[in-house]
Amino acid sequence: MFSKTALAKLIDHTLLRPDATEEDIIRLCEEARECHFACLMVFPSWLQVARRHLRDSDTKLGAVVAYPFGALPPACKVFETRQCISLGAAEIDVVVNIGALRSGNLDLVKREIQDVVTQAKISGLTEDGEEVMIKIIVETGMTTREEQEKVVRIAEECRADFIKTCSGCGPRGATVEDVRFLRQVAGREMGIKAAGGIRTYEHAVALINAGANRIGTSSGVAILRGYEQSQHPLPEEAMTQRPSA
Repeated sequence: MFSKTALAKLIDHTLLRPDATEEDIIRLCEEARECHFACLMVFPSWLQVARRHLRDSDTKLGAVVAYPFGALPPACKVFETRQCISLGAAEIDVVVNIGALRSGNLDLVKREIQDVVTQAKISGLTEDGEEVMIKIIVETGMTTREEQEKVVRIAEECRADFIKTCSGCGPRGATVEDVRFLRQVAGREMGIKAAGGIRTYEHAVALINAGANRIGTSSGVAILRGYEQSQHPLPEEAMTQRPSA
């Protein structure tokens, strides 16, 4: 069993709604600061706002690239990555070219992953003195196990840091089976990020137990609240008692 703080450090606090406002982003930053989440994930256009409001926080700043469909040429993904890093992103979640992968064009998939990782490496260290982290989104709801394994092998060869299950915009979110399979293929060296549809403490724990060492969710605060309730459950009579009229 892990502590609340340890659980928070496995969570990427995420807001990737296209209708999110600056007020929403500021509130997200305040939650991240208070809860000490591992990373805050936003669209590139919100990086400057988030960077200001995360200043002196132990939560890292991250952004998505080629989100949510991955259907950009490698050069565009490299440009987005470079821009995000220049705006303060320490972690980048990039969607693999799903169409190319499903077409068997592994050369293109490898080139884009290699180019993005290389851009991250040559961009230098983050403000915390660490290398920029690259997570490759394989969209498990749209790809086969064979295709997912191929992406893992390419990501390992290119020295990406994580494989991520889903963008959250695909046909389904992360499952225990997804995480267990990716962990089996990747071994212990590569990170596995589970994302998509993770809203409860119980779901998050099941994914962590299956091998995920990062959880991407917009429900981070609720998950921590679920942790607290699991440690201090209400008495049975309180759970069954009806409120007075």
